[in-house]
Amino acid sequence: MRTRRLGRTEVEVTELSFGGGPLGGLFAALDDDTAAGALAAAWDGGVRSFDTSPHYGIGQSERRTGAFLRGKERTAFTLSTKVGRLLVPQEAGGRTDERFVVPATHRRIWDFSRDGVLRSVEDSLARLGLDRVDVLYLHDAEEHFEEALRTGYPALAELRAQGVVGAIGAGMYDPGKLARLVRETDADVVMLSGRYTLLDHSALDELLPACAARGVSVLAASVFNSGLLATDRPTKDARYDYGPATTDLLARTHRIADVCAAHGVTVPQAALAFPLLHPAVAGVVVGMRSADEVRRDLAAYATEIPAGLWPDLRSAGLLDERTADLGS
Repeated sequence: MRTRRLGRTEVEVTELSFGGGPLGGLFAALDDDTAAGALAAAWDGGVRSFDTSPHYGIGQSERRTGAFLRGKERTAFTLSTKVGRLLVPQEAGGRTDERFVVPATHRRIWDFSRDGVLRSVEDSLARLGLDRVDVLYLHDAEEHFEEALRTGYPALAELRAQGVVGAIGAGMYDPGKLARLVRETDADVVMLSGRYTLLDHSALDELLPACAARGVSVLAASVFNSGLLATDRPTKDARYDYGPATTDLLARTHRIADVCAAHGVTVPQAALAFPLLHPAVAGVVVGMRSADEVRRDLAAYATEIPAGLWPDLRSAGLLDERTADLGS
């Protein structure tokens, strides 16, 4: 498993990171044994970077990730979590959390203030059962961007200056706002969700050039766009960015699959490899919910992609022409 350094920091990540969203019961309930099995399979396959968040299953992902990693040598892995949502206890009353299938024992409160950031970190460490994390991200700050930039980011910078964390940045869907963060701060890394994939190249407009110019690393998350790119051929009920995939997107994915098949590779294999062609991209973050799923993703990551795939996808109008000088 290849490793990359984040920005100018000493923090290193494996090119394939374990995304902790599914550990929080994303879309479907997940039991403790299956979650532990997924983490163990990732570790056995060489993954040493783990990403989680208070948002994922209102703390469940952090608890499960920490329970596994507490049994490992602390210097052997890189752990990231996020700030911006505080978890406040409430009476579940039989209700289930939105999107994450867990009892709604807490509610989320947006808070990018300095006090909110510090409290969030303290709460996360308690759930993880660890004394530190390596990377902190402002999380999903699109609708709270000015507050996150004005008060949230300086709080992260303060923690980095104190040596509490090794690298800081933001994880968002909006590449334009992330580009502004990169230009206006000294962030080390950004985690971009779903906007530099085989189906969406919008990060090429501003974000990736800004990161390349300023030495900021990019971790590409949601490289399967919530499922549409996760199988050899998508079904009609496939998800795209957490919602139903449109007819046009399904057709486009089938066209991508046709070109991939002509080169003897699958859509998931190409989807994992594509972001890594860009020099600013340090790794991909993939949410995985079972040992079998982990092993499939590890095998896909390890697949050698024929160099001719990318020009053929461009010739078919399926890849942005701006990718022509990548991977050559």
